[in-house]
Amino acid sequence: MALNLMMMRYMPHALMILAQVFFTLLYFITEAAFNRGLNPYVYVTYRYLLAACILCPFAYFYEKKLRPKITLMLFLEIFVLSLLGGSLTMNMYFSSLKYTSPTFVTSMINTVASITFVIAIVLRMEIVDVKTLRGLAKIAGTMVSLAGATTMSLYRGAPVKRLWRAPIHIHGGGGGGGVDHVVAHESWVKGSLLALASCICWSIWIILQASSIKRYPAKLSLTAWMSLVGGLQSAVFAAFMQRNVEDWLVGFGLNFWCIVYTAITCTGLAVIIQLWCNKKRGPVFVTMFNPLLTVMVAVLAYVLFGENLYAGSVIGGVLVILGLYMLLWGKNRDQSEGKDEHQQSDELDCCEKQQATVVVSGYHFAARDEDDDDKAPETATMKPN
Repeated sequence: MALNLMMMRYMPHALMILAQVFFTLLYFITEAAFNRGLNPYVYVTYRYLLAACILCPFAYFYEKKLRPKITLMLFLEIFVLSLLGGSLTMNMYFSSLKYTSPTFVTSMINTVASITFVIAIVLRMEIVDVKTLRGLAKIAGTMVSLAGATTMSLYRGAPVKRLWRAPIHIHGGGGGGGVDHVVAHESWVKGSLLALASCICWSIWIILQASSIKRYPAKLSLTAWMSLVGGLQSAVFAAFMQRNVEDWLVGFGLNFWCIVYTAITCTGLAVIIQLWCNKKRGPVFVTMFNPLLTVMVAVLAYVLFGENLYAGSVIGGVLVILGLYMLLWGKNRDQSEGKDEHQQSDELDCCEKQQATVVVSGYHFAARDEDDDDKAPETATMKPN
């Protein structure tokens, strides 16, 4: 019994860690594919359309009774979710890689929690009590995290000295190559703004899906819908950006398997995991594991693949992660306090129901002798602990 309770308690944590592993492998596989000529816009289009083809049959049969009817307003909501959480965000993400570095972008993603927190406050989905330590921690964490993002955007700094030669080199001539490429990093600020814009879109998506999942509880079907609509949106965008027919021919080599991997794991399984964890623990919880992605990508990229690390990215990344966990500490304290208050409320409601039952049963008389006032039945005078 205790083991089952522990598994249920930490299941969201384990699933979010698994999702970060999926995304870490995604970076290295797509980096190699881009250097082999895979176009980022075509890649985003194919991964979403393939994910839709894989998920739609399962969603149709598995959630036939759970899936609500699609209305015009619900479809428009799915359209916006697909735009913010799929096509627009992913295309800006890969565009930012041209001007910065993958390690920088994964560090910038850690600001999603703070941006989500600010948006949630504006929409009154989060309550901050500035008189408590947890409330101050959330405010301070948000400010520190945003300060780190500003540092990464405006201060690049000197490269960190390398102590050994990287055993593997995947950085070729594709978009998203190493930070030593002058063409790939001609405008650090421009890439930072694109990365920040993608984070803002992602934060809005997290907020919206928290409410959308209540109106459309079929998570697998919702993921399939977002993949299909996001793929069509990206196809329209890619058709304007890439009119060369050869860019749409990926073959059956690394580029093909890159699309298959990301469609199944990152666009399919990872989104389902995020939707489930969002429903169980809330939107801020989903973003708390992003620093794990940053650490795994930075370590592997620096140690194995020869990517340079810059002082601005290191300092800013540390500040972002520090601010993130200050925010999450305050959020965790909020959840603990909320559970205690909810438990006390349940106990009070239970006692009130017991008192009402006693009154209705006739054991608690409306008229009693004054001498009997101190001898009322225990069930009628029971108080919560």
